[in-house]
Amino acid sequence: MLGLRTVIYPVDDLKAATAWYIEAFGDTPYYETEQYVGFDIHGYELGLMPASDDLQPSLGGSETLWGVEDIQASFKRLIDLGATSLVEPWNTGEDIWVASLADPFGNRLGLVYNPYFRGEQVPSLHEIEDKGTLEGE
Repeated sequence: MLGLRTVIYPVDDLKAATAWYIEAFGDTPYYETEQYVGFDIHGYELGLMPASDDLQPSLGGSETLWGVEDIQASFKRLIDLGATSLVEPWNTGEDIWVASLADPFGNRLGLVYNPYFRGEQVPSLHEIEDKGTLEGE
């Protein structure tokens, strides 16, 4: 196995969800069709798909935790953008913080600040393209 690559959120309004996630994550999709929108979030894919009988928005089940540097500020920013608080930021111990929100489309969206697990810092596709553009000029 190669590890986690993609999380998919089903949404009832793909255009509205795409606009919201552009604002929430500060990046534009690298792939966009009527059936799928893909964002490259520092080497991990956030996918949006139209909800269907088999794929519905949900606050239950698994929760994906997106790493942040400042959990309080990130939590507040998402609330200001229309997310709903499920679990406010709390310290799980050892200065690790987690929080849970509901995006405006009914999906669970988790945040984590973990100073011990940084993972490999992978640039997003847009950062790579921007760097290449700047270096090529």
